[in-house]
Amino acid sequence: MSSSDVRRRNGNDLGEAMGTLDGKTVLITGTGGGQGRVASLVFAREGAKVIGSDIQAAANEETVELVRRAGGQMTGVAPVDLTDPEQARRLVEEAAAAYGGLDVVYNNAAMQYFGPIPDFSIEDWHGTRAGELDIPFFVTKYAWPHLVRRGGGVVINIASQAGLIAGHTPPMVAHAAANAGVIAMTRQFALEGAPHGIRAVAISPGPVLTPASDRDLGDNQAARDAITAKTLLKRFGRPEEIVELAAFLASDRASYITGANYPVDGGATAW
Repeated sequence: MSSSDVRRRNGNDLGEAMGTLDGKTVLITGTGGGQGRVASLVFAREGAKVIGSDIQAAANEETVELVRRAGGQMTGVAPVDLTDPEQARRLVEEAAAAYGGLDVVYNNAAMQYFGPIPDFSIEDWHGTRAGELDIPFFVTKYAWPHLVRRGGGVVINIASQAGLIAGHTPPMVAHAAANAGVIAMTRQFALEGAPHGIRAVAISPGPVLTPASDRDLGDNQAARDAITAKTLLKRFGRPEEIVELAAFLASDRASYITGANYPVDGGATAW
């Protein structure tokens, strides 16, 4: 989604539009590209002040510039390795200071490895656990007092259909286990957050085509077909098809939704 796409949808610049997230401050992780970049643009379009972080500083700064050129407000913090709890803590403190607090935590950043069980290394198992389960825990743990201080807020965890069903291509034992953990952790966030006005929801995308995944798949049509075969729609999702739901869930219009997981997977978990 380009900045011109954002302007066309609103008929004017982001800074002039009224949105469903006006006045909210949102921390989004993994904003260097893909879903995180699109999330930055969409949340800014809806009036949010965005703090974005990524391990890739140059890519993150490009996202910041895209949002600002479209008339939105965004601050970037990069490089940050969120598998390190101290770096996660510092990110949250910088994010809370940027615009005077936090209303929404969008746990998008992840890192995973794939491979069949007999050949899957212990290092890759631990790396996937750290990259997919530790990151949202660390960020949410340190953001929690800021959300409580605000009188409530929303935690959005991006999980995966792999947390609900197994998959052949690619082999995903660690990815499946970690994302089942993200979904379960979201329910616990919702339980503990309710007395403080904190809602927690998970979104479990199916296969989504981002610039990075498109590059990795290249012209391997067999792999593309194998990945989409389980979907009912027989195609990859687009980042905005995930992010638009996230923007709604972060808004006050979704104020009765918490503890839920939303598969956005082209029907892959339906059969």
